[in-house]
Amino acid sequence: MLEILVILIALAALIGLAYRGVSLLLLTPALAILAVLISEGGPLLASYTQIFMSATGDFIIQFFPLFLLGAVFGKLMEASGSALALAQGIIRGLGPSRAILAVILSCAAMTYGGVSLFVVAFAVWPIAAALFRDAELPKLLIPATIALGAFTFTMTALPGTPAIQNAIPMPYFGTTPFAAPGLGVITGLVMFSLGWLWLEWRARQIGPGYGAEPDVIEDDSRPLPSLLVAAAPLVLVLGLNVSFTFLIIPQLDTSYLAETLYGETDISALRGLWSTIAALTFASLALVALNWTRLTDRLSDTLDKGAKDSLLPIFNTASLVGFGAVIASLSAFTLIRDWVVVAGGDNPLISLAIGTGLLAGMTGSASGGMSIALATLGETYLELGQAAGIAPDLMHRVTAVATGGLDALPHNGAVITLLTICGLTHRDSYRDIAMVAVVIPLVGLVVLITLGTLFGSF
Repeated sequence: MLEILVILIALAALIGLAYRGVSLLLLTPALAILAVLISEGGPLLASYTQIFMSATGDFIIQFFPLFLLGAVFGKLMEASGSALALAQGIIRGLGPSRAILAVILSCAAMTYGGVSLFVVAFAVWPIAAALFRDAELPKLLIPATIALGAFTFTMTALPGTPAIQNAIPMPYFGTTPFAAPGLGVITGLVMFSLGWLWLEWRARQIGPGYGAEPDVIEDDSRPLPSLLVAAAPLVLVLGLNVSFTFLIIPQLDTSYLAETLYGETDISALRGLWSTIAALTFASLALVALNWTRLTDRLSDTLDKGAKDSLLPIFNTASLVGFGAVIASLSAFTLIRDWVVVAGGDNPLISLAIGTGLLAGMTGSASGGMSIALATLGETYLELGQAAGIAPDLMHRVTAVATGGLDALPHNGAVITLLTICGLTHRDSYRDIAMVAVVIPLVGLVVLITLGTLFGSF
């Protein structure tokens, strides 16, 4: 019992100290080693170098290209003005009477096209502020509106999204970014429609009025690309992802992957990763070509900033994976694992959702919680699913959606950043963020598991 308490205290300390701004790069190894010391008194240096660093390094080796290319692509979209042009075009097309919908869709289009949610928040915020003010909508709903478009259905539910949350399950289940496409679309529509209805209802409940002093927003008067040019790279990401996943890579001779030099694997474990890498690479090149005159003076700086922007997110997430690996090595974790496995009764999908969702909530990170869950229990979940006749595609989609709910608790870094950008506090806006990014995604998860259990993967 003491050992289990130590694990829970370590997780609680991780949440509390991360919320206070302590670096995860320092926090995760320190808490992991402390848990080893208190619970078992095991070899501390070996736990750090052989377990923590090994798991951390394995994650970086596997997923660094996606973090790097995603960050570079997002920075190019921002620097070229494409992100701003796309947001303006969507909002202008729908008009001020549909301000909430316009902001949701502009965020969704960019995140589904591969733009970092942080870039989206910075790009959309000044437009959303002006639009909400002109439409006399309450400012306190802006964070939730951006969160619905950027943090929910395009991150975890829609098939083909290049978000890292959709990529992490692929090597564990041998799936692609398009796992369970029909169920993903239905789940995404549930999140989108219920979230939009909630925000419209809240706007009517609060009443007209922006409710704040005018915001100080820098005037961005640079020449922007056309809407067609701005949208082309996003469409290209999705189109290339489909092409590489289902047409190009399956035609390649990849028998060499069975050799020891290449990890003794097969293409089913790599097809999803390769497709996303290729799609983001070619889309980034196209983005540069289409916006050469707007990028030529600062292209090297933009690429450099994008590359640097990828480092902290991947090292933070990888450190969480290392922390989870150390915790999983403790004897007490066996009891927790056994409880999680049986928590869903005869349905492994419920067990999978509980395990990944709780860890995402504890770490405040969808990718971090998912990585811990799959690194420690991925093989177990796959075996349970196969024994129950559940398709790996369905397990992939449930994993992704399950981590996209509780991850948006108050200590989540994206939530804190979004509130900071908007100049609001948790007291002002978190209630609505919680509804659209926590409660409604959990409703979508229930729908997904129910339909998947009744009809299988489609």
